[in-house]
Amino acid sequence: MLAKLEPKGLGTKKIQFRLRDWGVSRQRYWGCPIPMVNCEHCGTVPVDEADLPVVLPTDVVPDGRGNPLKNIRDFVDTTCPKCGSPAERETDTFDTFVESSWYYARFASPQDDDNMVNKAAANKWLPVDQYVGGVEHAVMHLLYARFFHKLMRDEGLVSGDEPFANLMTQGMVLAGTYLRTNDDGSTSYYFPHEVDIEFDERAQPIKATLKADGQPVTIGKIEKMSKSKNNGVDPQTTIDQYGADTVRLYTLFTAPAEQTLEWSDDALKGPFNFLKKVWRMTSDLTQALNEQGLKACDLMTKLPSNELSKAAKTLRRKTHETIAKIDHDLGERLALNTPVSSLMELSNELGSYISSLDSQPESESTLALAVQSEALVNLLIMLSAYAPHIAEHLLEQLGYDTATLSYPVIDEPALVQDSVTMVVQVNGKVRGKMEVAADASVDEIKAQAKQIDSVQKFLTGEIKKEIVVPNKLVNIVVVG
Repeated sequence: MLAKLEPKGLGTKKIQFRLRDWGVSRQRYWGCPIPMVNCEHCGTVPVDEADLPVVLPTDVVPDGRGNPLKNIRDFVDTTCPKCGSPAERETDTFDTFVESSWYYARFASPQDDDNMVNKAAANKWLPVDQYVGGVEHAVMHLLYARFFHKLMRDEGLVSGDEPFANLMTQGMVLAGTYLRTNDDGSTSYYFPHEVDIEFDERAQPIKATLKADGQPVTIGKIEKMSKSKNNGVDPQTTIDQYGADTVRLYTLFTAPAEQTLEWSDDALKGPFNFLKKVWRMTSDLTQALNEQGLKACDLMTKLPSNELSKAAKTLRRKTHETIAKIDHDLGERLALNTPVSSLMELSNELGSYISSLDSQPESESTLALAVQSEALVNLLIMLSAYAPHIAEHLLEQLGYDTATLSYPVIDEPALVQDSVTMVVQVNGKVRGKMEVAADASVDEIKAQAKQIDSVQKFLTGEIKKEIVVPNKLVNIVVVG
């Protein structure tokens, strides 16, 4: 568009900056003191560099009546650095964003007592790999931090142009609201525990009554949790009922980190039941290992693939596929919820393997315990990022020192499939399934498909075409 407008004098490119003045002072105790002195004769005078930093007094008892620093005469009363007359120290403090807008650079050089930032150390560590913040941070703190960084760059304190390499804006936690509009037009909000709620068959609230007077209240919108709306959830209540690990797992699993999370007490049951399932599996395995005098860590080094059943190989493949997927999801995508789904899938595969052991040749051997141990130990190590208390306790029950564990390593041979299941279609309709060798040729796959009884009875005409989609399906087109 500009290429057409500019030659005709109808338009030009313009950069519109939206940075406004930043009011950095606050009338409160917490915050960095503003190093200025107010003098009757000289006006506002900066504190001498030799007297920096100005340190907040520690014997302060806020009484709710404004900035308590104004009442501490030992802090307020001073002399003017310029004329020596009696003066008062500035009692406003800096907005805390002033400090947090550059402390990432200071973290790189904590032992440097002579400089604001050690340039060599800052250049080694910066930029910060990942910035995580809510929407308020994305338009406030992030903006201020970038301003500070460019100022430090121009002053020669750092070299890079940007302080952060990646940004993820996390979503808000939402919850329902219950309210009444008062006669004076104001609104009163009520906590969920103050209200009796009726639900429909889809578990949606349809009616609410205040317990205190039995009168109806309005079911409001689902909004961001806040003290003003009384729709916050006390974590201690849910922790007392389900445990800290369940609450942590639920919060991370229920929605992607960058999306909103609608809080539901009932939804906590899913993660809670999953953790109970993992606990039972570990208890059963620990008992079986103890009965045979074995240790999980020793067994996991003895897994000869040529001696394993198909079910055992399937479980091993699922274990190492899960390790690879979670490593990618956390390390590359910063996806915090999908790894929990992967762990649940692995636990289901482990449960299926355990259920099938009676029909497996290694059911009475140490191979079964070895395959179970590998799957469960790796599951617990990965789960410890989400449910650290339970996962580390169970790992210790299995004989592991959790302080020395590292992320599991993928066993590439375990990912190799000996055979694959393929669907066989005749004229686009499924007529059978078959197991084929993973390295079977196209001609071998076609021949095997035509040998299936449920397929042969539909091959009554001329075969015009045979389509093979590797590792998925065979479609035989018959005419007549």
